[in-house]
Amino acid sequence: MRSFRWTPIAGWLAATAASIVLASVALTPVLRTAAPEDTALSSLQQLPAAQTSFPTPLPAITESPATKKPTPPPTPKRTKRTTPPPTTKSTTTPATTTEDGWTVTTGDDGVRTYVRSFRVEGGQAVIKMTSDAVVELVTATPADGYAVQKVQDSPDNMAVYFNKTGKSFIIHATWWDDKPFTEVSQVGQ
Repeated sequence: MRSFRWTPIAGWLAATAASIVLASVALTPVLRTAAPEDTALSSLQQLPAAQTSFPTPLPAITESPATKKPTPPPTPKRTKRTTPPPTTKSTTTPATTTEDGWTVTTGDDGVRTYVRSFRVEGGQAVIKMTSDAVVELVTATPADGYAVQKVQDSPDNMAVYFNKTGKSFIIHATWWDDKPFTEVSQVGQ
């Protein structure tokens, strides 16, 4: 009588073992195939070095910017510019030029001031930078349904966010390589 008690358990063990062996044999060709290259990463390696050497990455947004402040990117190295003091005081208005979309003026002390307006679907911001490596937000006006947030972890690195539920526009501005550097990006749909 005792042999009848173990018969269902032995049958179940045999069926389970057979299933494991069959699944292993069936998956062997799949497991042996090479993983395809990620086309986005492989094409990034083909870009020239000048296109991939951005000064700092944008902060990652994992939660709503209104509830959690993003981790700031590392601060790029600053080069301090030394200029001799002006010998005479000028009474004329400094000359205005345009460089890469920035309106540039040079003060009597030799400091260049860069001003530029940025317009995105989420709003408009005016950003000012100086050759002393100082980035400032002059104005930020959100569009209907958007809120604006400024994040500045150091004097030479700032991000302006235009946020609404599910969508953000980011204007990242930093002083890098003795000139202004900006990057505009969109997160969400």
